[in-house]
Amino acid sequence: MPSHTLWHPYAQMQTQPPPLDVVGGQGAFIDLAGGERLLDATCSWWCMIHGYGHPRLVSAIQQQADTLCHVMLGGMSHAPAVELAETLVRITPPGLDHVFFSDSGSVGMEVAMKMAVQYQVLRDRPEKHRMLSLMRAYHGDTSGCMAVCDPEEGMHALFAGLLPRHHFAPAPTAPFDASAEDVEADIAALRTTLEACHHEVAALLMEPLLQAAGGLNMTSPHYVRAARELCDEFDVLLIFDEVATGFGRTGKLFAAEHADVTPDIMVLSKGLTGGYLGHAATLATARVYDTFLSDDEGHAFMHGPTFMGNPLACRVALESIAVFEEEDYLGKIARLNDVLREELLTDTLRHHPAVNDVRVLGACAAIEFKDAASLAGAQAHARRQGVWLRPFGRWLYTMPAYITTPDELRRITGAMASWVHQS
Repeated sequence: MPSHTLWHPYAQMQTQPPPLDVVGGQGAFIDLAGGERLLDATCSWWCMIHGYGHPRLVSAIQQQADTLCHVMLGGMSHAPAVELAETLVRITPPGLDHVFFSDSGSVGMEVAMKMAVQYQVLRDRPEKHRMLSLMRAYHGDTSGCMAVCDPEEGMHALFAGLLPRHHFAPAPTAPFDASAEDVEADIAALRTTLEACHHEVAALLMEPLLQAAGGLNMTSPHYVRAARELCDEFDVLLIFDEVATGFGRTGKLFAAEHADVTPDIMVLSKGLTGGYLGHAATLATARVYDTFLSDDEGHAFMHGPTFMGNPLACRVALESIAVFEEEDYLGKIARLNDVLREELLTDTLRHHPAVNDVRVLGACAAIEFKDAASLAGAQAHARRQGVWLRPFGRWLYTMPAYITTPDELRRITGAMASWVHQS
């Protein structure tokens, strides 16, 4: 029986099999005790975009550790934090000119929600204190974030009595490549929801184009553009949760670029540091930031994570962005997308009786089964082929590291496809 000293996430500790004992990693592979090597199809919950053991990222952390490992940002500053803030302003959609750091994607979203509510209060609109989220959304596991995750199919239903009540619009159904006409029904549903509740809504939260942990729902840029227009019409802030979609996952540096829109607030994490340290950034426009400026100390934004702007995390994030830009990662992602489309968007997979849908966007692909029971044994099947897959619910998916080669990716898609064919 495995030791229960370490409590693992999303796991029934009494019945789960022994966890894999990872002793190292290099490139797209993780090394296990005993010599087994697995190709990581999930890049450690989608964050290790450069793979394991990248020499530039490791060196950046080591060099920064020799200078300054941590200092609080309360009344202090340091060069890595300033440089990272300036770099994020440069690479994100125009207008996101102010950066607030925290230490995880969930906390970054909590910051965004607090920022939106206080923005409305400072505008003498205190009644606008609720959020509008989408069904099939997932924004994190902290209490504030749980309250804006899908309340029906999400994983947090048992905490309903603890959580504040927010508003939800139907999840968009039109796929990424849908025509403008095909997206009209989704847009109309969002408008109807806003008409009913905008008077008490501070912000609309969206995972643009890719609702990740809520079921890998891939949606249309037309919907994102319409959301921007509707938020302006109804005096509601637009918050993009780009924790999963940021840094190339959808094929562009940020998902917002597909729709050519700028949200009022945007949250980044996961790929921000290449996965090498926990860190997050909540970016805001001048419209939001300037509202907090006042001679009144009570107008200050009252939030301050201990490890916000950690110098080690900032330095490795800067190196991660440099590698991304210098080594044409968007080109790498486009080549991965070609392989995913070629290998998975086949008639035999899409029309298999056990399969509901197959979707590909950027460096992300998902096979949605009709029944979660169809995935029992899929992880072990992939491991026998030297691949680490971690399906959830009805979804068998891959979000590989961007340094994964086409041949390595074909090993991943081969494991996925062969599981479907034996189902």
